[in-house]
Amino acid sequence: MKKLALLRTEITECTQCDRLVAWCTQVAREKRRAYRDQTYWGKPVPGFGDPNASLIIVGLAPGAHGANRTGRVFTGDRSGDFLYAALHRAKLASQPNSDHANDGLTLRGVFITLACRCAPPDNHPTRDELAACTHFLSREIALFPKASTFLALGKIAYDAVAALSGVRIPDFGHGVYATLPHPTRPKTTAHLFASYHVSQQNTQTGRLTPAMFDQVVTLAARAAGLC
Repeated sequence: MKKLALLRTEITECTQCDRLVAWCTQVAREKRRAYRDQTYWGKPVPGFGDPNASLIIVGLAPGAHGANRTGRVFTGDRSGDFLYAALHRAKLASQPNSDHANDGLTLRGVFITLACRCAPPDNHPTRDELAACTHFLSREIALFPKASTFLALGKIAYDAVAALSGVRIPDFGHGVYATLPHPTRPKTTAHLFASYHVSQQNTQTGRLTPAMFDQVVTLAARAAGLC
């Protein structure tokens, strides 16, 4: 717990990527009208979840008016609503929604993190920005000795986990499954499941339905010994 708290502090204090720092600050200053009376987080966002997790979910980046506003991954936007509703159905989350960082949400056996820690313009971090966050992802994963199962939300997250393992795996696609060396314990086999990202672009167009996502969550939870 102490090491995770120290890493959390280091993540939130990072200012390595000038473009991302400027964008997060601008969004936090200008705000969205619906949240004009709220104070935005406006900084890099660390992971969140069970410190004894056996399943690690990896997303892309904070939402500009979601996690960049609330300070907690997948909190305060439609992507988070979709994700946490599914985890609640799988009995991995204490409640089906996540409105703010102090709403009482807890996760069972799950830790959620990101490939990129700052909200990027147009939701597109550059290759260099992703590379700058790689050590945070690796160090975070290393703090979960029970976790050998990963669920990647989207291609960027999928590629980020694979890159840490240093091996070629099947091309990304929804429902794709791969075994690979554990990203931080190479002598251990890890399980990597892939899903389309839970973004509104996917969930509101029907590209990713609750049933499709539930199926992948269930498979990952079983592999992690959570059901």
